[in-house]
Amino acid sequence: MAGRRIVTFWAGFSVLERALTLAGVAPVVLMGAGVHEVATSVALLAPPSYQSLMPVPEAPPRMLAPRVLKETIGALRNQFDGLAGIAVRSVDEGWAIESVDADRRMPQQSVSKLWVAMTVLDAVDRGRLGLDTPVRIRREDLTLFHQPIASLVKADGYTATVRELLQRAMTQSDNTANDSLLRTVGGPTAVRSFITRKGLGNIRFGPGERLLQAGTAGLTWRQDMAMGRAFEAARARLPADVRQAAYQRYVADPVDGAAPAAIAAALARLKRGDVLSSTSTDYLIRTMESSKTGKYRLRGAVPPGWTFGHKTGTGQDLRGRTAGYNDVGLLTAPDGRTYALAVMIGDTRRPIQERQLLMQAVVAAIVANHGGR
Repeated sequence: MAGRRIVTFWAGFSVLERALTLAGVAPVVLMGAGVHEVATSVALLAPPSYQSLMPVPEAPPRMLAPRVLKETIGALRNQFDGLAGIAVRSVDEGWAIESVDADRRMPQQSVSKLWVAMTVLDAVDRGRLGLDTPVRIRREDLTLFHQPIASLVKADGYTATVRELLQRAMTQSDNTANDSLLRTVGGPTAVRSFITRKGLGNIRFGPGERLLQAGTAGLTWRQDMAMGRAFEAARARLPADVRQAAYQRYVADPVDGAAPAAIAAALARLKRGDVLSSTSTDYLIRTMESSKTGKYRLRGAVPPGWTFGHKTGTGQDLRGRTAGYNDVGLLTAPDGRTYALAVMIGDTRRPIQERQLLMQAVVAAIVANHGGR
């Protein structure tokens, strides 16, 4: 049929198939894991606890969540084999739908780049930084895994602006760009302070890319691990029981963990202008809408006429398990109404295609129920 695309469903997942069909949009053919499927932020350090120091601005009067959508979201989660949480929130009507485990902290991975970006833009709003502030990156600042900016860092370093680093971190999920912003804004303490000051809820922030990744693998970070595939080689030399124990500790209590419900609520507040200035809010959402990662995740079911800004996150693999496979964002209908959503898969052995189809089915269900359909 003209204008339709084809997707392959796995046997028995009728709720997912029904959600995709009812939406009137067919998702893309699943060819692989998408653009950004590398590991990001993880750790084994003792996590701090956060409490809000200020009242959270009031949300719009809460209406009842659509019954069919609530039932569909619940069924999608219940039929997925693995630890996962789904949260959907109407920015305009105030209702929220949260699956089982939506209040449980799960590995964020690169989703945590959102909080770095918000902290940086809050500093811009306060006049402490500018988007054109220069940031020098040296070879000793390089991180690991996905870091395209590393090719620009020569012996004498590379100077980027805050604007360039934000673009790279949020649209390419560049780890070195993100850690450079983190260093510039005051380190993990500054981000944790922002999360607390803004009352964002059940969201943790770890100690930075290198320590997080090394801790999850069971390694002690050395800067030479940033070059080539040295980190992967060091990880491969570890005894299997050391890797397994480190991985299990991380999944059980991720230091970068966040609840899907808290992330969806934070995104709804961002959209309403409760977190940043209007200028910074518009800038961040436009940047999220230009993201090039996660082509086959939530974005895979966004129909023509709708807009979507998001941030993905993907963790390390061990023996077929993945510690964190996520996508969170803001989905806006042609009539301007917006939904904040978070789909976080904390630990699973299911194939990548099944994870992507779960995410696409959530978007498809929202589209199908928009406007009371």
